Amino acid sequence: MGAVEIIDAEVRDVVRREGIDPVTQRDAVRRIVDDVVNAYGERSLARPLPPLEDPGAVARSVTDIVAGYGPLQRYLDDPEVEEIWINQPDRIFIARRGRSELTTTILTADEVRGLVERMLKSSGRRVDFSSPFVDAALPDGSRLHVVIPDITSEHWAVNIRKHVLYATGLDDLVKLRSLSEQAAAFLEAAVAAGLNIIVSGGTQAGKTTLLNSLVSAVPARERVITCEEVFELRAPIADIVRMQTRQASLEGTGEITLRQLIKEALRMRPQRIVVGEVRQHECLDLLIALNSGLPGMCSIHANNAREAVTKMCTLPLR
Repeated sequence: MGAVEIIDAEVRDVVRREGIDPVTQRDAVRRIVDDVVNAYGERSLARPLPPLEDPGAVARSVTDIVAGYGPLQRYLDDPEVEEIWINQPDRIFIARRGRSELTTTILTADEVRGLVERMLKSSGRRVDFSSPFVDAALPDGSRLHVVIPDITSEHWAVNIRKHVLYATGLDDLVKLRSLSEQAAAFLEAAVAAGLNIIVSGGTQAGKTTLLNSLVSAVPARERVITCEEVFELRAPIADIVRMQTRQASLEGTGEITLRQLIKEALRMRPQRIVVGEVRQHECLDLLIALNSGLPGMCSIHANNAREAVTKMCTLPLR
């Protein structure tokens, strides 16, 4: 057993004894790791132990293993990394500033499964043969998507889209040169006037970022209800209720769909309703709500404004 394994075992023992939750108390775990690493260094002076060549690197590694997501944690901590995906245990990619890179990180199939189970633990969601797809939000807001065999050919496919907030308001988009000042002023006026807004674009086009910025422009006096598959919108609004879907239980009961969330939202005295993304029949429920005089917003996968409107009309027919 090497130094890392010995320190890892001792840290886990202390964490269990003190009743610490590694997911929510990462700072406490880091403190314990530092104490154990220092104690290990002192013991190694008195009796032979496996060498501890770089205490700082060992402390980071053990902290990531115990309180983080192991070898993937460094990518989650890197502000330049936008997305992480696993095609197979030895094919792990990241997107950095819009460009994909094959990493040198290699895992085993068991390690991939273990990491996914740890990621899903805080969400209360699951992935198994009866439910081979899962969407979930990590504690830091990153979005997790997993598909397992036999839907995939052999290996678990994992995507982690990090919650990177480049902009929280329309002014931020102007600073990033994503919007002109005139466009931002027009959109802010449209939101203030209660116009219905559809944000369309392809994957990774920035739909959620723009939608979040638009929601941030809602007048402070208004009550906003958001409906999402998993929580992504984080607008700084005082009077807001955020809701997300829920998958069915092992018994096949308890599923909560976007359609249900929209219907429930209408009973909650909304002055503005926001749907993170419409993909299926929930589009009809949103259109009915908007046509009743309730202003709202949503995002949709479409290449341009004309296609977005056409898709809004055809989604309820699918």
